[in-house]
Amino acid sequence: MQEFLQNGYAGTSMDKVAATAGVSKPTVYNYFKDKEGLFRALIQYVAESRCQQVMGDGNLEGCPEVVIRRLVTNAIESELHDLDYQNFVRLVAGESGRFPQLAQAFVEYLTKPAADQLTAYLRGCPELDLPDPEATARIILGTTVFFIMTQCVMHGEHIMPMEPQRLVDSLVDLVMRSQAA
Repeated sequence: MQEFLQNGYAGTSMDKVAATAGVSKPTVYNYFKDKEGLFRALIQYVAESRCQQVMGDGNLEGCPEVVIRRLVTNAIESELHDLDYQNFVRLVAGESGRFPQLAQAFVEYLTKPAADQLTAYLRGCPELDLPDPEATARIILGTTVFFIMTQCVMHGEHIMPMEPQRLVDSLVDLVMRSQAA
């Protein structure tokens, strides 16, 4: 991870990775076919770690207001303080034009599983009476990602300041309003 963060995808060589890891280059190639395979494995590892931090065991149960609040708060709090993750997102986004398959791996391993889990949970909440649980899940995730992107990844916390709790409260209120309507 540190080699990619320091040198970017294009500037990282398998030689540098092997030297940093303190292993031989053939050892790296025994585990990973090539640099893309190594980076995809890194994306998968980061995605699984992030999903575990935010979603827990993936078994979303309980009152929608509590579950949504917990998920959004977990996502924001864990990402606000994880500079390596912020830099990793910058790296993937920055390299996405030249290496779209790497950005697609990020969506495949992180965004899609989170969206699928949240959609399944929202579908199982008839009390919300949501017309489109999948779109609602994407709105929740999109709002959370937008907050992290503008506040941290794009260094906009002083340009568009907002307390995380204010965002969480408003987002939960919007989703829960469908229940009251």
